[in-house]
Amino acid sequence: MNERTSDRQGHAGRFGTWLDHHGYSIVASLGRLLRKPWATLLTVGVMALALALPLGLWLVLDNMARLGGEVRASREIAVFLKQDIDLTQAQAIAGSLRARGDVAAVQLVTPAQALAQLRKRPDLAAAIDALGSEAAQASLPSVLRISPRGDELLLAESLKTLPAAERVQHDALWRERLDAWLRFGGRAVQVLAALLGLGALLVVGNTVRLDIQARREEIGVLQLLGASDGFVRRPFLYLGAWYGLAAGALALGVLTLAWMALRQPLADLAGEYGSNFALHGLDPLPALYVLVAAGLLGWLGAGLVTGHFLRQTRPVGR
Repeated sequence: MNERTSDRQGHAGRFGTWLDHHGYSIVASLGRLLRKPWATLLTVGVMALALALPLGLWLVLDNMARLGGEVRASREIAVFLKQDIDLTQAQAIAGSLRARGDVAAVQLVTPAQALAQLRKRPDLAAAIDALGSEAAQASLPSVLRISPRGDELLLAESLKTLPAAERVQHDALWRERLDAWLRFGGRAVQVLAALLGLGALLVVGNTVRLDIQARREEIGVLQLLGASDGFVRRPFLYLGAWYGLAAGALALGVLTLAWMALRQPLADLAGEYGSNFALHGLDPLPALYVLVAAGLLGWLGAGLVTGHFLRQTRPVGR
Protein backbone atom coordinates (compact mmCIF):
# COMPACT_ATOMS: atom_id res chain seq x y z
CA MET A 1 0.00 0.00 0.00
CA ASN A 2 2.81 2.38 0.91
CA GLU A 3 4.60 1.50 -2.36
CA ARG A 4 1.51 2.35 -4.41
CA THR A 5 1.14 5.65 -2.56
CA SER A 6 4.78 6.54 -3.13
CA ASP A 7 4.46 5.62 -6.84
CA ARG A 8 1.45 7.92 -7.21
CA GLN A 9 3.29 10.68 -5.42
CA GLY A 10 6.29 10.16 -7.69
CA HIS A 11 4.16 10.35 -10.82
CA ALA A 12 2.40 13.46 -9.53
CA GLY A 13 5.74 15.05 -8.73
CA ARG A 14 7.12 14.34 -12.19
CA PHE A 15 3.96 15.66 -13.82
CA GLY A 16 4.12 18.81 -11.72
CA THR A 17 7.75 19.31 -12.70
CA TRP A 18 6.82 18.80 -16.36
CA LEU A 19 4.06 21.43 -16.08
CA ASP A 20 6.38 23.83 -14.26
CA HIS A 21 8.96 23.59 -17.02
CA HIS A 22 6.31 24.20 -19.68
CA GLY A 23 5.17 27.31 -17.84
CA TYR A 24 8.76 28.48 -17.42
CA SER A 25 9.49 27.84 -21.11
CA ILE A 26 6.44 29.85 -22.20
CA VAL A 27 7.38 32.85 -20.06
CA ALA A 28 11.12 32.65 -20.76
CA SER A 29 10.67 32.39 -24.54
CA LEU A 30 8.35 35.41 -24.50
CA GLY A 31 10.96 37.30 -22.50
CA ARG A 32 13.63 36.51 -25.09
CA LEU A 33 11.40 37.98 -27.80
CA LEU A 34 10.84 41.17 -25.84
CA ARG A 35 14.55 41.60 -25.10
CA LYS A 36 15.30 41.74 -28.86
CA PRO A 37 12.52 44.03 -30.15
CA TRP A 38 14.07 44.96 -33.51
CA ALA A 39 15.09 41.42 -34.46
CA THR A 40 11.68 40.19 -33.33
CA LEU A 41 9.89 42.89 -35.32
CA LEU A 42 11.79 41.98 -38.51
CA THR A 43 11.05 38.27 -38.16
CA VAL A 44 7.40 38.82 -37.28
CA GLY A 45 7.01 41.37 -40.10
CA VAL A 46 8.36 39.02 -42.76
CA MET A 47 6.18 36.16 -41.49
CA ALA A 48 3.12 38.43 -41.32
CA LEU A 49 3.65 39.51 -44.92
CA ALA A 50 3.91 35.87 -45.99
CA LEU A 51 0.62 35.14 -44.20
CA ALA A 52 -1.25 38.30 -45.22
CA LEU A 53 -0.70 37.95 -48.99
CA PRO A 54 -2.50 34.61 -49.50
CA LEU A 55 -5.11 35.54 -46.88
CA GLY A 56 -5.82 38.82 -48.67
CA LEU A 57 -6.13 37.11 -52.04
CA TRP A 58 -8.41 34.49 -50.51
CA LEU A 59 -10.65 37.26 -49.13
CA VAL A 60 -10.76 38.93 -52.55
CA LEU A 61 -11.80 35.65 -54.18
CA ASP A 62 -14.36 35.02 -51.45
CA ASN A 63 -15.96 38.41 -52.06
CA MET A 64 -15.92 37.83 -55.81
CA ALA A 65 -17.61 34.47 -55.27
CA ARG A 66 -20.27 36.15 -53.10
CA LEU A 67 -20.83 38.74 -55.81
CA GLY A 68 -21.08 35.99 -58.42
CA GLY A 69 -23.51 34.13 -56.17
CA GLU A 70 -25.77 37.17 -56.00
CA VAL A 71 -25.72 37.45 -59.77
CA ARG A 72 -26.43 33.74 -60.22
CA ALA A 73 -29.29 33.99 -57.72
CA SER A 74 -31.02 36.58 -59.86
CA ARG A 75 -30.62 34.64 -63.15
CA GLU A 76 -32.87 37.15 -64.91
CA ILE A 77 -33.41 37.14 -68.65
CA ALA A 78 -34.42 40.48 -70.16
CA VAL A 79 -36.63 40.42 -73.28
CA PHE A 80 -36.84 43.80 -75.05
CA LEU A 81 -40.05 43.94 -77.05
CA LYS A 82 -40.39 45.67 -80.40
CA GLN A 83 -41.37 49.35 -80.47
CA ASP A 84 -44.76 48.67 -82.06
CA ILE A 85 -45.87 46.40 -79.18
CA ASP A 86 -48.32 48.38 -77.04
CA LEU A 87 -49.02 47.88 -73.32
CA THR A 88 -52.01 45.56 -73.86
CA GLN A 89 -50.01 43.27 -76.14
CA ALA A 90 -47.06 43.29 -73.73
CA GLN A 91 -49.35 42.24 -70.86
CA ALA A 92 -50.76 39.42 -72.97
CA ILE A 93 -47.26 38.18 -73.83
CA ALA A 94 -46.28 38.31 -70.15
CA GLY A 95 -49.37 36.28 -69.23
CA SER A 96 -48.61 33.60 -71.81
CA LEU A 97 -45.03 33.32 -70.57
CA ARG A 98 -46.15 32.94 -66.94
CA ALA A 99 -48.07 29.83 -68.01
CA ARG A 100 -44.90 28.11 -69.23
CA GLY A 101 -43.34 25.42 -67.06
CA ASP A 102 -39.80 26.69 -67.56
CA VAL A 103 -40.65 30.21 -66.34
CA ALA A 104 -40.76 30.97 -62.61
CA ALA A 105 -41.83 34.64 -62.78
CA VAL A 106 -42.33 37.46 -65.27
CA GLN A 107 -42.13 41.17 -64.50
CA LEU A 108 -43.32 43.69 -67.09
CA VAL A 109 -41.40 46.98 -67.11
CA THR A 110 -43.41 49.54 -69.07
CA PRO A 111 -41.83 52.53 -70.85
CA ALA A 112 -43.23 54.82 -68.14
CA GLN A 113 -41.62 52.75 -65.39
CA ALA A 114 -38.31 52.59 -67.26
CA LEU A 115 -38.37 56.38 -67.72
CA ALA A 116 -38.98 56.87 -63.99
CA GLN A 117 -35.97 54.67 -63.21
CA LEU A 118 -33.77 56.58 -65.63
CA ARG A 119 -34.81 59.89 -64.08
CA LYS A 120 -33.28 58.76 -60.77
CA ARG A 121 -29.85 58.95 -62.37
CA PRO A 122 -28.57 62.55 -62.19
CA ASP A 123 -26.52 62.19 -65.38
CA LEU A 124 -29.63 61.26 -67.41
CA ALA A 125 -32.30 63.49 -65.84
CA ALA A 126 -31.09 66.60 -67.67
CA ALA A 127 -30.99 64.79 -71.01
CA ILE A 128 -34.55 63.51 -70.52
CA ASP A 129 -35.79 67.02 -69.74
CA ALA A 130 -34.08 68.37 -72.84
CA LEU A 131 -35.62 65.65 -75.02
CA GLY A 132 -39.06 65.86 -73.43
CA SER A 133 -40.79 63.22 -71.33
CA GLU A 134 -43.22 62.11 -74.04
CA ALA A 135 -40.53 61.72 -76.70
CA ALA A 136 -38.24 59.92 -74.26
CA GLN A 137 -40.99 57.53 -73.20
CA ALA A 138 -41.95 56.83 -76.80
CA SER A 139 -38.37 55.79 -77.57
CA LEU A 140 -38.32 53.19 -74.79
CA PRO A 141 -39.61 49.63 -75.39
CA SER A 142 -41.50 47.43 -72.96
CA VAL A 143 -39.20 44.96 -71.21
CA LEU A 144 -40.01 41.55 -69.76
CA ARG A 145 -37.77 40.46 -66.87
CA ILE A 146 -38.05 36.69 -66.69
CA SER A 147 -36.84 34.43 -63.86
CA PRO A 148 -36.20 30.95 -65.29
CA ARG A 149 -37.13 27.63 -63.73
CA GLY A 150 -34.60 25.03 -64.84
CA ASP A 151 -32.14 25.44 -67.69
CA GLU A 152 -31.81 29.19 -68.34
CA LEU A 153 -29.77 28.69 -71.52
CA LEU A 154 -32.53 26.70 -73.19
CA LEU A 155 -35.13 29.24 -72.09
CA ALA A 156 -33.06 32.14 -73.46
CA GLU A 157 -32.76 30.43 -76.84
CA SER A 158 -36.49 29.75 -76.85
CA LEU A 159 -37.34 33.39 -76.07
CA LYS A 160 -35.30 34.57 -79.05
CA THR A 161 -37.87 32.93 -81.32
CA LEU A 162 -40.76 35.09 -80.01
CA PRO A 163 -42.12 37.25 -82.87
CA ALA A 164 -42.50 40.24 -80.53
CA ALA A 165 -38.94 40.03 -79.18
CA GLU A 166 -36.48 42.62 -80.46
CA ARG A 167 -33.56 41.48 -78.30
CA VAL A 168 -32.94 38.90 -75.53
CA GLN A 169 -30.30 39.78 -72.96
CA HIS A 170 -28.77 36.94 -70.98
CA ASP A 171 -25.55 37.19 -68.97
CA ALA A 172 -24.71 33.49 -68.56
CA LEU A 173 -21.48 33.68 -70.55
CA TRP A 174 -19.70 36.16 -68.31
CA ARG A 175 -20.86 34.25 -65.21
CA GLU A 176 -19.29 31.09 -66.60
CA ARG A 177 -16.08 33.01 -67.24
CA LEU A 178 -16.19 34.39 -63.69
CA ASP A 179 -16.56 30.87 -62.29
CA ALA A 180 -13.56 29.74 -64.34
CA TRP A 181 -11.46 32.65 -63.07
CA LEU A 182 -12.53 31.92 -59.49
CA ARG A 183 -11.46 28.29 -59.84
CA PHE A 184 -8.11 29.37 -61.25
CA GLY A 185 -7.71 32.00 -58.52
CA GLY A 186 -8.47 29.45 -55.81
CA ARG A 187 -5.76 27.13 -57.12
CA ALA A 188 -3.32 30.07 -57.41
CA VAL A 189 -4.00 31.05 -53.79
CA GLN A 190 -3.30 27.47 -52.67
CA VAL A 191 0.04 27.43 -54.50
CA LEU A 192 0.96 30.89 -53.19
CA ALA A 193 -0.02 29.94 -49.64
CA ALA A 194 2.17 26.82 -49.82
CA LEU A 195 5.18 28.76 -51.13
CA LEU A 196 4.84 31.64 -48.68
CA GLY A 197 4.12 29.23 -45.84
CA LEU A 198 7.38 27.45 -46.66
CA GLY A 199 9.11 30.84 -46.67
CA ALA A 200 7.68 31.68 -43.24
CA LEU A 201 8.79 28.26 -41.99
CA LEU A 202 12.35 28.96 -43.16
CA VAL A 203 12.35 32.44 -41.60
CA VAL A 204 11.29 31.26 -38.16
CA GLY A 205 13.60 28.26 -38.43
CA ASN A 206 16.60 30.45 -39.21
CA THR A 207 15.74 32.85 -36.38
CA VAL A 208 15.49 30.01 -33.88
CA ARG A 209 18.74 28.54 -35.25
CA LEU A 210 20.54 31.80 -34.47
CA ASP A 211 19.11 31.71 -30.96
CA ILE A 212 20.29 28.13 -30.54
CA GLN A 213 23.78 29.07 -31.70
CA ALA A 214 23.89 31.86 -29.11
CA ARG A 215 23.03 29.32 -26.37
CA ARG A 216 25.17 26.48 -27.69
CA GLU A 217 27.35 26.21 -24.58
CA GLU A 218 24.33 26.30 -22.26
CA ILE A 219 22.68 23.50 -24.26
CA GLY A 220 25.90 21.45 -24.15
CA VAL A 221 26.04 21.70 -20.34
CA LEU A 222 22.40 20.62 -20.06
CA GLN A 223 23.07 17.61 -22.28
CA LEU A 224 26.08 16.59 -20.20
CA LEU A 225 23.95 16.82 -17.06
CA GLY A 226 21.51 14.36 -18.62
CA ALA A 227 18.72 16.69 -19.75
CA SER A 228 16.35 15.05 -22.21
CA ASP A 229 15.91 16.29 -25.75
CA GLY A 230 12.39 17.40 -24.88
CA PHE A 231 13.67 19.48 -21.96
CA VAL A 232 16.25 21.21 -24.17
CA ARG A 233 13.93 21.67 -27.13
CA ARG A 234 10.88 22.99 -25.28
CA PRO A 235 11.89 26.69 -24.86
CA PHE A 236 12.75 26.94 -28.57
CA LEU A 237 9.45 25.37 -29.59
CA TYR A 238 7.56 27.99 -27.62
CA LEU A 239 9.81 30.66 -29.08
CA GLY A 240 8.76 29.58 -32.59
CA ALA A 241 5.12 29.47 -31.52
CA TRP A 242 5.33 33.03 -30.18
CA TYR A 243 6.81 34.19 -33.48
CA GLY A 244 3.95 32.52 -35.35
CA LEU A 245 1.23 33.92 -33.09
CA ALA A 246 2.64 37.44 -33.31
CA ALA A 247 2.91 37.18 -37.11
CA GLY A 248 -0.66 35.87 -37.37
CA ALA A 249 -1.98 38.71 -35.20
CA LEU A 250 -0.08 41.30 -37.26
CA ALA A 251 -1.36 39.81 -40.53
CA LEU A 252 -4.94 39.94 -39.24
CA GLY A 253 -4.40 43.54 -38.14
CA VAL A 254 -3.12 44.55 -41.58
CA LEU A 255 -6.07 42.85 -43.31
CA THR A 256 -8.52 44.49 -40.90
CA LEU A 257 -7.07 47.94 -41.65
CA ALA A 258 -7.30 47.21 -45.40
CA TRP A 259 -10.92 46.10 -44.99
CA MET A 260 -11.79 49.28 -43.05
CA ALA A 261 -10.14 51.44 -45.71
CA LEU A 262 -11.89 49.76 -48.67
CA ARG A 263 -15.30 48.93 -47.21
CA GLN A 264 -17.02 52.31 -47.62
CA PRO A 265 -15.58 53.22 -51.06
CA LEU A 266 -16.67 49.82 -52.40
CA ALA A 267 -20.14 50.24 -50.89
CA ASP A 268 -20.43 53.65 -52.57
CA LEU A 269 -19.31 52.15 -55.89
CA ALA A 270 -21.81 49.29 -55.61
CA GLY A 271 -24.54 51.79 -54.78
CA GLU A 272 -23.90 53.57 -58.07
CA TYR A 273 -24.92 50.35 -59.82
CA GLY A 274 -27.97 49.81 -57.62
CA SER A 275 -26.38 47.05 -55.54
CA ASN A 276 -26.12 46.74 -51.76
CA PHE A 277 -23.00 44.58 -51.98
CA ALA A 278 -20.69 45.01 -48.96
CA LEU A 279 -17.07 43.95 -48.56
CA HIS A 280 -16.83 40.92 -46.29
CA GLY A 281 -13.88 40.41 -43.96
CA LEU A 282 -12.71 37.54 -41.78
CA ASP A 283 -15.20 36.26 -39.21
CA PRO A 284 -13.95 35.57 -35.64
CA LEU A 285 -13.76 31.80 -36.08
CA PRO A 286 -11.64 31.85 -39.29
CA ALA A 287 -9.45 34.52 -37.66
CA LEU A 288 -8.90 32.15 -34.73
CA TYR A 289 -7.98 29.39 -37.18
CA VAL A 290 -5.39 31.74 -38.73
CA LEU A 291 -3.82 32.40 -35.33
CA VAL A 292 -3.70 28.70 -34.49
CA ALA A 293 -2.23 27.82 -37.89
CA ALA A 294 0.39 30.57 -37.59
CA GLY A 295 1.38 29.37 -34.12
CA LEU A 296 1.67 25.78 -35.36
CA LEU A 297 3.76 26.97 -38.31
CA GLY A 298 6.21 28.67 -35.95
CA TRP A 299 6.23 25.61 -33.69
CA LEU A 300 6.98 23.34 -36.65
CA GLY A 301 9.82 25.53 -37.94
CA ALA A 302 11.42 25.63 -34.50
CA GLY A 303 10.93 21.88 -34.08
CA LEU A 304 12.70 21.04 -37.34
CA VAL A 305 15.71 23.21 -36.48
CA THR A 306 16.06 22.06 -32.87
CA GLY A 307 15.64 18.41 -33.85
CA HIS A 308 18.45 18.72 -36.39
CA PHE A 309 20.70 20.51 -33.89
CA LEU A 310 20.11 17.99 -31.11
CA ARG A 311 20.87 15.05 -33.40
CA GLN A 312 24.23 16.64 -34.22
CA THR A 313 25.19 17.58 -30.66
CA ARG A 314 23.84 14.57 -28.72
CA PRO A 315 26.63 13.19 -26.51
CA VAL A 316 28.06 9.81 -27.53
CA GLY A 317 26.42 6.89 -25.79
CA ARG A 318 23.00 8.49 -25.44
